[in-house]
Amino acid sequence: MAHSRHEELGLTNEDVLQMYETMVMARRLDERMWLLNRAGKIPFVISCQGQEAAQVGAAFALNKEKDWIAPYYRDMGVVLHFGMTPRELMLSAFAKAEDPNSGGRQMPGHFGQRKNRILTGSSPVTTQLPHAVGVALAAKMKKEDFVTFVTLGEGSSNQGDFHEGMNFAGVHKLPTIVMVENNKYAISVPLEKQLACENVSDRAVGYGMPGVTVDGTDPLDVFKVVKEAADRARSGEGPSLIEAVCYRLTAHSSDDDHRLYRDAEELEQERKLDPIPKFSAYLKEAGILDEASEKELEERISAIVNEATDYAEKAPYAEPEYALRHVYKEEGGDE
Repeated sequence: MAHSRHEELGLTNEDVLQMYETMVMARRLDERMWLLNRAGKIPFVISCQGQEAAQVGAAFALNKEKDWIAPYYRDMGVVLHFGMTPRELMLSAFAKAEDPNSGGRQMPGHFGQRKNRILTGSSPVTTQLPHAVGVALAAKMKKEDFVTFVTLGEGSSNQGDFHEGMNFAGVHKLPTIVMVENNKYAISVPLEKQLACENVSDRAVGYGMPGVTVDGTDPLDVFKVVKEAADRARSGEGPSLIEAVCYRLTAHSSDDDHRLYRDAEELEQERKLDPIPKFSAYLKEAGILDEASEKELEERISAIVNEATDYAEKAPYAEPEYALRHVYKEEGGDE
């Protein structure tokens, strides 16, 4: 019997089911957050919808026990795989005291969790790339066996931080992987008004590293190229640039109306490229998933999302006097 694609990549049936479950979990959490936003219960959503395959495929190619990640704001699939829980993501959406990212200080999507090796993200886009490169420099200097993985949108690849981080990583042959999730829009600016070259990956040669463009709607394709990049980085061959071509199935954020700059036909076409039904069809064809097991998985995820929502909604906000915590050193207090 011929091997399925995932088996050729060294993935078990359990692995790809776990991939699918993480993708669906990210989608269902995101959908719930939009409902909560529209109901006036949470202030802001920045969505992962349409990009889950790239995120989860990439995260699975890394070692979540030792690699460090610097995710960008859409990366719910990445942080779920690295150990952030649905409850923690909801606490962040509600800006509650227990939010592990910032104690409710930052907008959702500003991920950061030391125990799971998630570097703290900031609001100015692309600042996470020099951070990831700096941590990769530490790995090289200390001769420690880990790689760093950083994601960003294609709009971010036009920022100065991209050039500085990429150039430094290339010159010093650092163990880092840069993945651009190209969803074709920098808020409302379409790709053809952002890049003079055809692909973001074309820029890699200028930094002395390989660049590859991959179908970001296929988690197995993304897994393959990120695994190859991780193997290169671990063996001292330096950084890689990966461009995962995705589609943003929502507006830029809950404060944006993408109907002002995208026509109905384009949105309809993109819906057909949704990675979740596409991967579900692959798993069914491979005999790993059927209607009954898919229904059971959806029910299990729904219960987790409901519990996370209820817990986060009822959780306390931070005390007002905590506003300056972690800003100034506290004598005898927390580090």
